[in-house]
Amino acid sequence: MTQKTAALTAAALVGFAANSLLCRLALKAGAIDAASFTAIRLGAGAVVLTLVARVLGRWSEHSGSWVSAAALFMYAIAFSLSYRMIGATVGPLVLFGAVQITMIGWGIVRGERPSRVQWAGIALAVCGLVVLTLPGLTASPALGMGLMAAAGIAWGIYSLRGRASAHPLTTTAANFLRTLPMVAPTLALSLAAAPAHLTIKGVLLAASSGVIASGLGYALWYRALPGLTATQAASVQLLVPILAASAAVPILSEAVTLRLVVSAALVLGGIGLSIWTRALHESQRTNRISSGARVKRELRPRA
Repeated sequence: MTQKTAALTAAALVGFAANSLLCRLALKAGAIDAASFTAIRLGAGAVVLTLVARVLGRWSEHSGSWVSAAALFMYAIAFSLSYRMIGATVGPLVLFGAVQITMIGWGIVRGERPSRVQWAGIALAVCGLVVLTLPGLTASPALGMGLMAAAGIAWGIYSLRGRASAHPLTTTAANFLRTLPMVAPTLALSLAAAPAHLTIKGVLLAASSGVIASGLGYALWYRALPGLTATQAASVQLLVPILAASAAVPILSEAVTLRLVVSAALVLGGIGLSIWTRALHESQRTNRISSGARVKRELRPRA
């Protein structure tokens, strides 16, 4: 990994962690309602990502899809709704765990056969998420946890659909734009249930989430990806929950409980075990194929 790739990756990961902090800060203080936060975040993100794509000369009106946009929208609205109830120390852990479990689960559905060690890693991650919801004084609200898990599943689906994209930045920009027609009915339903609550602080936090943490964060991530292996890209994302929790303690005055530490160790350790074991198996398989091809060349009769 070059210094440039490392710097881009670090900046992107900080942006991902900042999304949780900005959303929780806005909704915890009641500075804005969840639907309005989502609308401003997606709108601001769409503007920034479209501008970046155009500046780089990669914009295309035919990029993206409505199905991917729907998954992106479901992630964003569930993300905002959940942060009315849970903290930024817990949220990224649940989100990241749900994303990775969704992607691993889809691989199994498609015919991948995890090893025993990988199954053990998956089981540890699931147990870690269960630990957060066990009854007790420090348990997180089940509804908030469920909404964040739903956000993670939606983001996992979005990520799976985007893996084949030749120009992920352009695709993401187009998908952000496609979410905007979905925002209007959501705001209408929200207003029907309760009046919108907007303050200058809330609007600025939502705009910062869209422009900086989402728009620029994704742009930096996609610039960094070509310099990362698949294993590195998956592994460095383990840092996001840690970064968010570390910042949530001084900024949001949230506490790091023993339950959270145990859960984080199980989730991050389990997912890390699954990722690294899979990478090792793929590396061994590649080496066997290369060795077999070399032997065939050596045994081929010479003219």
